Amino acid sequence: MKTYYAKPNEVEREWVLIDAENQVLGRVAAKAAHILKGKHKPQYTPHVDTGDFVVIINVDKIRVTGTKAQSKSYYRHSGFPGGLKSETFEEAMAKHPERVIEHAVKGMLPKNTLGRAMGKKLKVYTGAEHPHMAQQPRKIEMEG
Repeated sequence: MKTYYAKPNEVEREWVLIDAENQVLGRVAAKAAHILKGKHKPQYTPHVDTGDFVVIINVDKIRVTGTKAQSKSYYRHSGFPGGLKSETFEEAMAKHPERVIEHAVKGMLPKNTLGRAMGKKLKVYTGAEHPHMAQQPRKIEMEG
């Protein structure tokens, strides 16, 4: 028996569509990260980007459980003294709902060059329309 390692030029990528309407943020993000990493494929190799492209639509209709809508905070820093800015989940969803799901998914990917390459295959849109119909994405049903 020999161990099979996928080569970067042998990877065949699909396009996957996830509808986030009335879905929980963490569950959608975990499913997307799983597909972006390629862990659903039998030829998964940890040091090669074997994942597929993921298109997530209706992110403006995503939900969180409990009191996270008021208590979950997103932070950023300008780099200057006293430059810490924060906003709650509700404020972030009102301004830019795409960034909320991008932040959740990228937090579940590796923090290296490979993870950044995986993150570039994530496409997020607020409405039901997306410009990737030509790629014929396969729709994935979320449980729950």
